[in-house]
Amino acid sequence: MKKLFSLLMLAILLPLQACAQEVYKEGEHYEVISDKATDKAEVLEFFSFWCPHCHAFEPLVAQIKSKLDKNVSFEKVHANFMAFTTKDIQDEATKAMMIGRALKREDALNKAIFNYIHVQRSQVTSLKDLENIFIINGVDSAEFEKMASSFGVNSLVSKNNKALEHYRKHLGGVPTFIVNGKFKAKFTRNMGPDDMVDLIVWLSKQK
Repeated sequence: MKKLFSLLMLAILLPLQACAQEVYKEGEHYEVISDKATDKAEVLEFFSFWCPHCHAFEPLVAQIKSKLDKNVSFEKVHANFMAFTTKDIQDEATKAMMIGRALKREDALNKAIFNYIHVQRSQVTSLKDLENIFIINGVDSAEFEKMASSFGVNSLVSKNNKALEHYRKHLGGVPTFIVNGKFKAKFTRNMGPDDMVDLIVWLSKQK
Protein backbone atom coordinates (compact mmCIF):
# COMPACT_ATOMS: atom_id res chain seq x y z
CA MET A 1 0.00 0.00 0.00
CA LYS A 2 2.84 2.38 0.89
CA LYS A 3 4.59 1.57 -2.37
CA LEU A 4 1.40 2.29 -4.32
CA PHE A 5 0.99 5.63 -2.49
CA SER A 6 4.61 6.57 -3.30
CA LEU A 7 4.08 5.78 -6.96
CA LEU A 8 0.91 7.87 -7.03
CA MET A 9 2.69 10.84 -5.42
CA LEU A 10 5.55 10.51 -7.91
CA ALA A 11 3.07 10.49 -10.76
CA ILE A 12 1.54 13.72 -9.42
CA LEU A 13 4.78 15.54 -8.59
CA LEU A 14 6.62 14.83 -11.83
CA PRO A 15 4.07 16.63 -14.03
CA LEU A 16 4.04 19.58 -11.59
CA GLN A 17 7.82 19.84 -11.76
CA ALA A 18 7.74 19.62 -15.54
CA CYS A 19 5.08 22.33 -15.58
CA ALA A 20 7.28 24.67 -13.51
CA GLN A 21 10.19 24.05 -15.85
CA GLU A 22 7.97 24.93 -18.81
CA VAL A 23 6.69 28.11 -17.16
CA TYR A 24 10.12 29.53 -16.34
CA LYS A 25 12.57 29.27 -19.20
CA GLU A 26 16.24 30.12 -19.32
CA GLY A 27 16.83 33.13 -21.52
CA GLU A 28 13.26 34.32 -21.16
CA HIS A 29 12.62 34.44 -17.41
CA TYR A 30 16.16 34.16 -16.08
CA GLU A 31 19.80 34.15 -17.11
CA VAL A 32 22.48 31.81 -15.85
CA ILE A 33 25.38 34.07 -14.89
CA SER A 34 27.63 31.53 -13.16
CA ASP A 35 28.51 27.85 -13.48
CA LYS A 36 28.27 27.36 -9.74
CA ALA A 37 25.61 28.30 -7.21
CA THR A 38 26.40 29.65 -3.75
CA ASP A 39 26.75 27.08 -0.97
CA LYS A 40 23.72 28.54 0.81
CA ALA A 41 20.51 29.64 -0.89
CA GLU A 42 20.24 33.42 -1.11
CA VAL A 43 18.37 36.21 -2.85
CA LEU A 44 20.15 39.51 -3.45
CA GLU A 45 18.05 42.51 -4.44
CA PHE A 46 20.16 45.22 -6.04
CA PHE A 47 18.25 48.47 -5.63
CA SER A 48 18.53 52.21 -5.07
CA PHE A 49 16.59 54.48 -2.74
CA TRP A 50 16.41 56.95 -5.65
CA CYS A 51 14.85 54.42 -8.04
CA PRO A 52 11.05 54.91 -8.37
CA HIS A 53 10.65 51.32 -9.59
CA CYS A 54 12.46 50.03 -6.49
CA HIS A 55 10.11 52.06 -4.31
CA ALA A 56 7.07 50.67 -6.13
CA PHE A 57 8.50 47.14 -5.85
CA GLU A 58 8.71 47.19 -2.05
CA PRO A 59 5.33 45.44 -1.46
CA LEU A 60 6.46 42.61 -3.75
CA VAL A 61 9.76 42.38 -1.87
CA ALA A 62 7.76 41.84 1.32
CA GLN A 63 5.81 39.04 -0.40
CA ILE A 64 9.00 37.42 -1.68
CA LYS A 65 10.54 37.43 1.80
CA SER A 66 7.40 35.90 3.31
CA LYS A 67 7.31 33.07 0.75
CA LEU A 68 10.97 32.08 0.74
CA ASP A 69 11.94 28.92 2.61
CA LYS A 70 13.46 29.56 6.03
CA ASN A 71 16.87 28.41 4.82
CA VAL A 72 16.98 31.11 2.11
CA SER A 73 18.53 34.44 3.09
CA PHE A 74 17.30 37.70 1.55
CA GLU A 75 19.52 40.75 1.44
CA LYS A 76 19.27 44.18 -0.12
CA VAL A 77 22.36 45.57 -1.86
CA HIS A 78 22.30 49.33 -2.37
CA ALA A 79 23.60 50.66 -5.69
CA ASN A 80 25.72 53.80 -5.94
CA PHE A 81 25.69 54.30 -9.72
CA MET A 82 22.31 55.97 -10.22
CA ALA A 83 22.23 59.32 -12.06
CA PHE A 84 19.80 61.01 -9.65
CA THR A 85 22.53 62.15 -7.25
CA THR A 86 26.24 61.79 -6.56
CA LYS A 87 28.05 58.57 -5.73
CA ASP A 88 29.08 60.04 -2.36
CA ILE A 89 25.47 60.72 -1.37
CA GLN A 90 24.45 57.22 -2.48
CA ASP A 91 27.26 55.76 -0.38
CA GLU A 92 25.94 57.71 2.61
CA ALA A 93 22.53 56.13 2.02
CA THR A 94 24.21 52.72 1.99
CA LYS A 95 25.72 53.54 5.37
CA ALA A 96 22.33 54.63 6.70
CA MET A 97 20.81 51.36 5.52
CA MET A 98 23.52 49.44 7.34
CA ILE A 99 22.87 51.38 10.52
CA GLY A 100 19.23 50.32 10.20
CA ARG A 101 20.36 46.74 9.65
CA ALA A 102 22.59 46.82 12.71
CA LEU A 103 19.68 48.22 14.74
CA LYS A 104 17.44 45.35 13.53
CA ARG A 105 15.09 47.98 12.07
CA GLU A 106 16.14 47.85 8.43
CA ASP A 107 12.68 47.40 6.87
CA ALA A 108 11.06 50.28 8.75
CA LEU A 109 13.97 52.67 8.27
CA ASN A 110 14.36 51.77 4.59
CA LYS A 111 10.68 52.63 4.17
CA ALA A 112 11.28 55.98 5.87
CA ILE A 113 14.12 56.80 3.45
CA PHE A 114 12.01 55.77 0.45
CA ASN A 115 9.14 57.94 1.68
CA TYR A 116 11.43 60.93 2.27
CA ILE A 117 12.64 60.77 -1.33
CA HIS A 118 9.54 59.62 -3.24
CA VAL A 119 6.55 60.71 -1.13
CA GLN A 120 7.80 63.89 0.54
CA ARG A 121 9.91 64.72 -2.54
CA SER A 122 12.77 65.84 -0.34
CA GLN A 123 16.46 65.95 -1.22
CA VAL A 124 19.16 63.96 0.54
CA THR A 125 22.23 66.18 0.56
CA SER A 126 24.31 64.56 3.30
CA LEU A 127 24.42 61.87 5.97
CA LYS A 128 22.90 64.49 8.29
CA ASP A 129 19.65 64.44 6.30
CA LEU A 130 19.54 60.67 6.71
CA GLU A 131 20.27 61.02 10.42
CA ASN A 132 17.28 63.37 10.72
CA ILE A 133 15.06 60.76 9.06
CA PHE A 134 16.21 58.22 11.63
CA ILE A 135 15.69 60.64 14.54
CA ILE A 136 12.11 61.27 13.42
CA ASN A 137 11.64 57.50 13.43
CA GLY A 138 12.89 57.03 16.97
CA VAL A 139 16.64 56.54 16.60
CA ASP A 140 18.79 58.49 19.06
CA SER A 141 21.13 60.98 17.37
CA ALA A 142 24.15 59.97 19.47
CA GLU A 143 23.54 56.31 18.69
CA PHE A 144 23.27 57.02 14.95
CA GLU A 145 26.55 58.96 14.93
CA LYS A 146 28.34 56.33 17.00
CA MET A 147 27.19 53.54 14.69
CA ALA A 148 28.03 55.54 11.57
CA SER A 149 31.72 55.40 12.55
CA SER A 150 31.66 51.88 13.99
CA PHE A 151 33.68 48.99 12.63
CA GLY A 152 30.58 46.81 12.35
CA VAL A 153 28.60 49.23 10.17
CA ASN A 154 31.58 50.04 7.98
CA SER A 155 32.19 46.32 7.50
CA LEU A 156 28.59 45.95 6.31
CA VAL A 157 29.09 48.86 3.90
CA SER A 158 32.23 47.17 2.57
CA LYS A 159 30.36 43.89 2.11
CA ASN A 160 27.59 45.72 0.22
CA ASN A 161 30.08 47.39 -2.11
CA LYS A 162 31.98 44.16 -2.74
CA ALA A 163 28.72 42.48 -3.82
CA LEU A 164 27.98 45.48 -6.02
CA GLU A 165 31.40 45.27 -7.64
CA HIS A 166 31.20 41.50 -8.06
CA TYR A 167 27.87 41.59 -9.91
CA ARG A 168 28.21 45.03 -11.54
CA LYS A 169 28.49 43.67 -15.10
CA HIS A 170 25.10 41.99 -14.67
CA LEU A 171 23.38 45.14 -13.43
CA GLY A 172 21.91 47.05 -16.33
CA GLY A 173 19.58 48.76 -13.89
CA VAL A 174 17.64 48.27 -10.68
CA PRO A 175 15.83 46.53 -9.18
CA THR A 176 17.73 43.40 -10.18
CA PHE A 177 17.45 40.08 -8.37
CA ILE A 178 20.34 37.63 -8.37
CA VAL A 179 19.52 34.28 -6.84
CA ASN A 180 21.97 31.74 -5.44
CA GLY A 181 24.78 33.63 -7.15
CA LYS A 182 23.85 31.84 -10.37
CA PHE A 183 20.55 33.17 -11.70
CA LYS A 184 19.51 36.67 -12.73
CA ALA A 185 15.74 37.04 -12.78
CA LYS A 186 14.09 38.57 -15.85
CA PHE A 187 10.57 39.97 -15.66
CA THR A 188 8.64 39.85 -18.92
CA ARG A 189 5.81 42.22 -19.82
CA ASN A 190 3.15 39.56 -19.50
CA MET A 191 4.13 38.71 -15.91
CA GLY A 192 1.93 39.95 -13.08
CA PRO A 193 3.11 40.69 -9.53
CA ASP A 194 2.35 37.15 -8.34
CA ASP A 195 4.34 35.71 -11.25
CA MET A 196 7.35 37.87 -10.34
CA VAL A 197 7.21 36.71 -6.73
CA ASP A 198 6.81 33.08 -7.77
CA LEU A 199 9.77 33.31 -10.16
CA ILE A 200 12.12 34.50 -7.40
CA VAL A 201 10.87 31.83 -5.01
CA TRP A 202 11.26 29.15 -7.70
CA LEU A 203 14.80 30.29 -8.56
CA SER A 204 15.76 30.13 -4.89
CA LYS A 205 15.18 26.36 -5.05
CA GLN A 206 17.39 25.86 -8.10
CA LYS A 207 21.06 24.93 -8.06
